[in-house]
Amino acid sequence: MQALVLAFLNSWRGLVHGARTERAVRQELLLLVLGVPVALVLGATLWVRVALVASLLLMLAAEFLNTAIEKLCDHLHPDRHSRIGIVKDLASAGTFLAQAIAALVWIAALIERVG
Repeated sequence: MQALVLAFLNSWRGLVHGARTERAVRQELLLLVLGVPVALVLGATLWVRVALVASLLLMLAAEFLNTAIEKLCDHLHPDRHSRIGIVKDLASAGTFLAQAIAALVWIAALIERVG
């Protein structure tokens, strides 16, 4: 049980640090805060609501992983380097794809609700 508590505290520190230092994380946290109540109203069923919220959480998770990769790259190689740039671009592409998934889920929910 102590290991779970420690893991939670580590995660909490990461969440707080990301929220304090990263603009993209703050923007996506704001989307989550605004999106949860909208998802509860927009979703016609429990599973649609879950998908809407989960898509926002996935997007935020990808942003945290992207941020972690960028910080590690900057720590290991602070100067501009073409191969490090490729690593950062790949991480950014992952974030973009998570955002695309969220957009697809939200658009589908809107179409279902309106249609």
